[in-house]
Amino acid sequence: MRKWHISRDITEYLRFYQEIGVEYLHDVFPRPQDCLETISADIARCSACGLHRTRKKPVMGAGNPQADLMFVGEAPGHEEDRQGKPFVGAAGKLLTDIILAMQFSRETVYIANVLKCRPPQNRNPREEEMEACLPFLFRMVDCIKPKVICTLGAFPAQALLKTGSPISRLRGKFWEFNGIKVMPTYHPAYLLRNPDAKKAVWEDMQKVMELFGKKAGHTKKSHA
Repeated sequence: MRKWHISRDITEYLRFYQEIGVEYLHDVFPRPQDCLETISADIARCSACGLHRTRKKPVMGAGNPQADLMFVGEAPGHEEDRQGKPFVGAAGKLLTDIILAMQFSRETVYIANVLKCRPPQNRNPREEEMEACLPFLFRMVDCIKPKVICTLGAFPAQALLKTGSPISRLRGKFWEFNGIKVMPTYHPAYLLRNPDAKKAVWEDMQKVMELFGKKAGHTKKSHA
């Protein structure tokens, strides 16, 4: 009986929108892509912190708007600022290798940063800059609704998990953000400076793969 009531309620709900001229459901419930495009437009005109004055291009995000797996880095670098795309420099190439080793692709995941504008000389994000940009990230996560978020580096992990703990203590286990599993790990740029840390990152990524029912292969790419 309860199921019948739910069905009736949905029918009446849809009939109401039909009567007021709504032809498609995505006019009521925006598609993830439409949602992200709205956020992108808001980012393009944002002046909430001083970084908008020094940026070349704001960097939104890239990938599948309905991705089950999302990667979140810290901030755009030189190449990202020039191209307006996330993770396209040397660290981006390494991230691509990691994603491929996980049996995903850049087209099937979503990649973004906490900051949407490059800090001068690639310095660390400042608190006021993080506060200005985090609402955009939260909106993006709400649009995409991933099953897992891999945070890359200390800043995104600390921001999502609301902690001051170092990345060395956070990595390697799942946490939670608004019902979404979060796996913190080291940033690819850190791996370029500290190749020995690649093993730890691969261990973290294997746990993510297991969650998706994927088994790690024993290839050279397995360690990025």
